[in-house]
Amino acid sequence: MGGYGWISFTTDYGTFDGFVAACHGSIARVSPGTRVIDVTHHVPPADVSRGAAVLAQTAPHLPPSVHLAVVDPGVGTARRGVVLVTPNGLLVGPDNGLLIWAAEALGGITAAYELDNKDWTLGDVSRTFHGRDLFAPAAARLAAGADPAEAGPAVDPSGLTRLPDPVVTVGDGWIEAEVLTVDRFGNVQLAAEGSALSGLGTELMVNGGVRARRGTTFADVNVGELLVFADSADRVAIAVNNGRAVVLLSVVPGDIVRIAAR
Repeated sequence: MGGYGWISFTTDYGTFDGFVAACHGSIARVSPGTRVIDVTHHVPPADVSRGAAVLAQTAPHLPPSVHLAVVDPGVGTARRGVVLVTPNGLLVGPDNGLLIWAAEALGGITAAYELDNKDWTLGDVSRTFHGRDLFAPAAARLAAGADPAEAGPAVDPSGLTRLPDPVVTVGDGWIEAEVLTVDRFGNVQLAAEGSALSGLGTELMVNGGVRARRGTTFADVNVGELLVFADSADRVAIAVNNGRAVVLLSVVPGDIVRIAAR
């Protein structure tokens, strides 16, 4: 295989410690010429769903890459490390659901392998830092052109761990959908696709008591007012012009939000 010039890197490690740098070091030791795109290292600790959503919404906009993702509360347990093959890139990380949504966004899984090749690690593998010792070196080898089949035994894609599908229900003049993510601006992203808004009018009610308006940009409502729109990932989202929708609605990821015509 020809390899990849890029590795994307997504974790919950944060940037106050040396975890991210250590993983960059593992990549550089194996494949010095490979460039790394840091997607984010501020996924909330152990929030696999948030990491999966961020990766899935970002990966299709990156150059063909090996996508390295580590949000891994089960590190050191019997959970597998895996390499997933898609038409538009490879994914490396724990088999805990983190990679599946991104793999589907990249065209679907065409092959999967358990990451079990001891020759692909760098020295002894820490039971608590597979990002540095297992996943980063593997991503670097794949970027340098290694065959994914060399990672270890083939895995039936249907046996990979999946996260539960987010709740989305669309009715006549209403939507009920799970909060998928909340960004740093306090905007609330729902699991529903943007097209779900087509059956609603302009004047809306959120959660039965908060008035909102459907629009396309924040300036479509006055300062402090609630906007419902299709965001850059084509998901239904809720924002407050110069405010924080998450505070106004008092929701967290996993909550169900109802949007209805009024």
